[in-house]
Amino acid sequence: MATPDSVQDPPRRHLTPIKWVFPIIVVTLLASLLGVMYLDYVVDPEKNLHDFPIALVNQDVGDDLGTAEQPKHVDFGKQVAEGLQRAVPSDKIDLRVLGINEAQLQMQNAQVYGTIIIPSDFSKRLGILGVGSVVPGDISRPTLTLQTNPRTGAFATAILQKFGEQALTQVNAQVGQQLTDQVKSQLASPPGGPPAPELTAATKVALAEPLDIVTEQFRPLPGGSGEGLTAFFYSLLLLLVGMVGAMIIHQLIDSSLGFLPTEWGPWYLHFPRAPISRTKTLLIKWSAVTVTAITVSAALLGIGSALGMPIDRPLLLFLYGVLVIMAVGFTCTSVLAAVGTAGLIINLIIFIILGLPSSGGTVPIEATPEYFGWLAMFEPMHQVFLGTRAILYFDGSAQAGLSHGIWMAVLGLTVGLIFGLAITRFYDHKGLERKPVNAQPAS
Repeated sequence: MATPDSVQDPPRRHLTPIKWVFPIIVVTLLASLLGVMYLDYVVDPEKNLHDFPIALVNQDVGDDLGTAEQPKHVDFGKQVAEGLQRAVPSDKIDLRVLGINEAQLQMQNAQVYGTIIIPSDFSKRLGILGVGSVVPGDISRPTLTLQTNPRTGAFATAILQKFGEQALTQVNAQVGQQLTDQVKSQLASPPGGPPAPELTAATKVALAEPLDIVTEQFRPLPGGSGEGLTAFFYSLLLLLVGMVGAMIIHQLIDSSLGFLPTEWGPWYLHFPRAPISRTKTLLIKWSAVTVTAITVSAALLGIGSALGMPIDRPLLLFLYGVLVIMAVGFTCTSVLAAVGTAGLIINLIIFIILGLPSSGGTVPIEATPEYFGWLAMFEPMHQVFLGTRAILYFDGSAQAGLSHGIWMAVLGLTVGLIFGLAITRFYDHKGLERKPVNAQPAS
């Protein structure tokens, strides 16, 4: 008959203070890492701004002023463009001087977040404004256009608009001062002549801010795009299904094979351990992940369509979703096969804690601390987001990120396959069966 002490010994022996404290330490460390990653990338995007790409297009052809005897060619557009290049902080903004066709191509491929356009008649209109300020007649102010790229995300657009407000307002003031001085010099009387007429208050106001700064969208997003967030959340769904689905499949199949107990409410089941190798077990899990990838990708596509999300290339999105879920799911199950329960923590760190802040789906990479750019080079979430965004917003353009997303998913799938097969075959070759350390070999 068991004594009271012998009944109480197992709990005391198994739940030592160190084992009781260990999960608390693990959770605290994970929560701290989560806090650093998620807060550091969003606390001060303006301070973290670096290499933010903006195109500058100068179409101004200049204008001929002066008289036939003393002709004078002016190019105010060139002056404005050079002034912007000098004024823009090069460590924060990557200002690319491009032609209009190249700028639009880079906008279409999500390579720049916006474009500043100086029109072809900029100098001419500015000259007319100077003359018209003192000569009666109808005039119109020269324009500077700031084109936003809403398909790159709402946060990137907000950063661009703030930059445009600051930079172009400064340009407006500088051009206004230059134009005011020019008009005053034109009105100046020769020595001994009558006094020069004074500029009216209305004229001074018009000359002080001579430019009409226009903000417009380049290829606005259709309705149902969530202001550019549907690509991020669809990518997040694919990643979560791959990771969480792999962990659920791992748990349930291991339970069915007798490697883990199964609890249903008050009922506790533990099937006899199946005599099956680690490699075969992993292949069974991969087959379940593959079927899950097909069914879930189809389900997400149907749900998105039913909710009114614009999907111009449904077959491409379906196939890409299958590839992503398989790549993530295969890698996660391989990690679990290699290190066991600790693989849950490893998968959480790789795919969620490090992945989401470095995805570029909400805050652009160029507005986060620079180490996020390093993480984005290999973190799965960023690659998935680039491919999904290209399909949903950029007509499935390879240059907009689809080719990069596909090749990185194929690479991830290949790594998962090779790693999983190598580690399980090694364990099987060494006779490292899945059984308790002190258990007898399965009959």
